[in-house]
Amino acid sequence: MKIFGYKDEELNPADIRPAELAEITLHASPAELRKIAAFLNTCADGMEAMGRNWEHEHLSDRMKEFDSAPHFVVFNPEAA
Repeated sequence: MKIFGYKDEELNPADIRPAELAEITLHASPAELRKIAAFLNTCADGMEAMGRNWEHEHLSDRMKEFDSAPHFVVFNPEAA
C-alpha cells in the first residue's frame, strides 16, 4: 500500500503533482469513519470482481455528504 496526496494550494489541476506520504491523519467523527469504511469495502469488492478493469473511485462520487471534504480516492495498483 502507498499513500499519495498534496497540499491544498488552489493550484491549476494541470500543475498538481501528488507526492508519496509517510502518514495520514483522518479528522473524522465515528459516523464519518463508518461511512468511509463502507466505501473502502465497496472498493475492495469492486477490485475483486473486476480485477484490472476497476481503476479508481472517489468517496464524494459515492457519498454526496463528502462533496465539500478533501478528495478521498482509492486507486487499484493493478489497473492497466
